[in-house]
Amino acid sequence: MTHTTRRALLATTAAVGASIAGCLGDATDDWAVEDTVPATAATLYQGPNCNCCEVYADYLDDHLDGGLEVVVTEDLGAIKTERGIDVDLHSCHTVDFDGYVVEGHVPVEVIVQLFEEGPDLDGIALPGMPSGSPGMGGSKDETWTIYGFSADESPTVYTEL
Repeated sequence: MTHTTRRALLATTAAVGASIAGCLGDATDDWAVEDTVPATAATLYQGPNCNCCEVYADYLDDHLDGGLEVVVTEDLGAIKTERGIDVDLHSCHTVDFDGYVVEGHVPVEVIVQLFEEGPDLDGIALPGMPSGSPGMGGSKDETWTIYGFSADESPTVYTEL
């Protein structure tokens, strides 16, 4: 193996390792709250082998009035499309609640706010997998913009944390 190929392999391995480490950490303790989401049932859809989705599911389940069903699917994109989630808002999991969809690592306090305010939205989304969010490792080092979305409308800022 040449030095160039070996360097490329090492760089690729380091990049993959760093991205996996972000999912393996757990900043959920930083989000310990007393709030309870007033949903009678919720379903979390995730792809296979996603550790941060599993950590987020545990976090969410601890804050639900009802139960949480976890569905592992090979076609998460179809779930997102069916729910009208714009590709720019995608994260690694999607949750169906009583009348709302929540995309991504949204903190429970914001989900509770959604139910209390009852806005005319299909759902809310925290795009990507922000460091420090519930279920993700690392620390919060930026403002998170959580968007509201509805079918056939452009997403709008719902809140910022």
